[in-house]
Amino acid sequence: MKYFRFFLPKPTLLTSALTFITLTIITQVGGVIYLLSWLISKQIKIEFKFKHSITFLGLYLIFTFSIIPYVAPFYGREKVKNTRQIRPVSYISIVLNRNYIKPELNNFLSEVEKNLQGTSIKITYLDANFPFIDKFSLFPHLSHNDGKKIDLSLIYEDESGKVSEKQKSISGYGIFENPQENEFNQIKKCLDFGYFQYDYPKYLTLGKVNSNLTFSEVGTKQLVDAILKVHGLGKLFIEPHLKQRLGLRNSKVRYHGCRAVRHDDHIHLQLL
Repeated sequence: MKYFRFFLPKPTLLTSALTFITLTIITQVGGVIYLLSWLISKQIKIEFKFKHSITFLGLYLIFTFSIIPYVAPFYGREKVKNTRQIRPVSYISIVLNRNYIKPELNNFLSEVEKNLQGTSIKITYLDANFPFIDKFSLFPHLSHNDGKKIDLSLIYEDESGKVSEKQKSISGYGIFENPQENEFNQIKKCLDFGYFQYDYPKYLTLGKVNSNLTFSEVGTKQLVDAILKVHGLGKLFIEPHLKQRLGLRNSKVRYHGCRAVRHDDHIHLQLL
């Protein structure tokens, strides 16, 4: 046990600065809470092991679940409303405050849900936006900065062809549905042009699961069609070879460009 270290490093000016920056990049509010926890822990006269770490964790959870949801609406954002058919791929996105959107996007998702009634398709979401401040990007996404964007999981099926709610990675990112031989390979083109970041989500899986599942063309097409029927959609990003495979011809289905990351592990949608 004497070799065990808690998740917050031993404080020095450098480690404190790096921790503040890292927590801010990942959660938006974590850096501020980190500083606040230092002030509060210094006022606690009782000494115990990992005092600052425990203080930080307690404060972070209080802010995340009891304070931020009530402050975010003053900035025009609210949490994604979970229902029987709308749910997060992983609760990591909720703990990290990456599940905030504008109310009109919640209304949009509700309409998509109605369009999926009578099917077994679930709307499983990944990263959305932070709770505060427009133009504060949700790392590592370039455009998730105004409450109007959200990533949705692709749909998968089991060996019998039955649509599954499960994913192929813990995070929902990083397991790609690669181009087939007869499909245009935009991924290779971007990587050949030097856009090394294009397939970096392969490092963000947090672990591969459910290897028996395969990409469901029928299920994913149902989901996309349900999205395209709802008024207010600005753009839907998906990799060109999947657009081709699914026969998507709507002008709102776009290519996101090599400066972003590949979109054959998720769907990105954004409002007008």
